[in-house]
Amino acid sequence: MIIGIPRETKDNEYRVATTPACVEQLTEGGHRVLVEEGAGVGSGIPDREFETAGATILHDPATLYNNAEMILKVKEPLPPEYAYFRQGQILFTFLHLAANRALTEELLRQEVTAIAYETIETDEGVLPILVPMSEIAGRMAVQIGAGYLESHNGGKGVLLSGVPGVRNGEVVIIGGGIVGANAARIARAMGARVTLIDKNPARLKVLDDRFGGDITTLTPIKKNLAEAVARADLLIGAVLVPGALAPKVITREMIRSMEAGSVVVDVAVDQGGCIETTRPTTHSEPVYEVDNIIHYAVTNIPGAVARTSTYALTSVTLPYVTEIADVGPIQALKNLPVLRRGLNTYRGKITHPSVAESLGLSCTPPDQVLA
Repeated sequence: MIIGIPRETKDNEYRVATTPACVEQLTEGGHRVLVEEGAGVGSGIPDREFETAGATILHDPATLYNNAEMILKVKEPLPPEYAYFRQGQILFTFLHLAANRALTEELLRQEVTAIAYETIETDEGVLPILVPMSEIAGRMAVQIGAGYLESHNGGKGVLLSGVPGVRNGEVVIIGGGIVGANAARIARAMGARVTLIDKNPARLKVLDDRFGGDITTLTPIKKNLAEAVARADLLIGAVLVPGALAPKVITREMIRSMEAGSVVVDVAVDQGGCIETTRPTTHSEPVYEVDNIIHYAVTNIPGAVARTSTYALTSVTLPYVTEIADVGPIQALKNLPVLRRGLNTYRGKITHPSVAESLGLSCTPPDQVLA
């Protein structure tokens, strides 16, 4: 199979979808890998390392897309890239289609076989490709929020750790999954007071045991949410419904109750955000204010630590890339239920129920289209 690795076009997205070690493994398996010039530079990987591993370096994305049977990316294609799609091409990347009707419609029109990293799911409900990026995003959310709390960044001037004689800062996390747990870990390590809210009592017990009672865990009844948000110095949105739009758990009224200069980091923004006042931002223009509250809603947070993120991501994508390349997409999807759950579009049809429901479109199950 011919596999294409374009340079990412999203604002300040420095990750790359493969590494030289992955290229070497694929080429040794008889596959051809095309890498766009400069694709790995932001992750500290020069073109010569890809070439040494067996890749062919191409100078323009149009040629790469035109020749590749499978396009391997990190983030969703942007509108200027839509013209490169062709019928039957495989696209393997983060897609977040529930919040992106335009891309969905283009994938359907071009009959692209689109497999989304974020909806690949094991029988146990684990999202193996999303996990490492969620770990990074959760950890960075606290680091980022702490920075914007500083006075010179427009924040209220609170140090999360506090100092002797001064109260510690308060971090409130909505959602106890991978993002939320990692955010709690970093916030607690920084010395903040941490409240984590999740609707699953069993998950709250796990987290309470993990942190030894060092964080407060609550269920999301309205009173709990309202009181926690009102006292938060840093509010982190970490709600995930795989493949679907995130529910708006936090209302504007709740945001209005926060002290001026407090900070919101909505990690759920890729799926539309779980906070009513959230709108997507970029690394170039990462923040905006609503009711004197600083909002950070960058849609590719892990791209800021590109080298760490690239190596973490490619270590979990390679087995699936290899399977698709070795046996072809149809057989790979039939062989691996975990991969089949990641299929979002195929031959002009939406194949993921949560994506279809979020967009108000019909869904054809993968088993049916593959038959």
